[in-house]
Amino acid sequence: QVQLVESGGGLVQPGGSLRLSCAASGSIFSINTMGWNRQAPGKQRELVATITSGGNINYADSVKGRFTISRDNAKNTVYLQMNSLKPEDTAVYYCNALVTNTARATFSSWGQGTQVTVSS
Repeated sequence: QVQLVESGGGLVQPGGSLRLSCAASGSIFSINTMGWNRQAPGKQRELVATITSGGNINYADSVKGRFTISRDNAKNTVYLQMNSLKPEDTAVYYCNALVTNTARATFSSWGQGTQVTVSS
């Protein structure tokens, strides 16, 4: 069994910053891609950013230049540094990882989500 636990969400004013963290634990053999998605009220879940184990990174156009994704492979942890936050960034942010467990099964695992609210 694999668990992803997110932290770092909260309330921030427009223009402010937050850093999200997501730690994976459990019966992990390896993790390929890790990433962040978000879902705003009344909208579909959308991709925010992804990073592979080799460090290849992809961002949604809406966050390029403002958000930075990084990971610590030794800690099975992915981070999302969010700067210059806008009210439209308000959403529940979900961590996602493509995990191979110790039984060599590969699957997508999701965290429980953390709320980010950008408001004055």
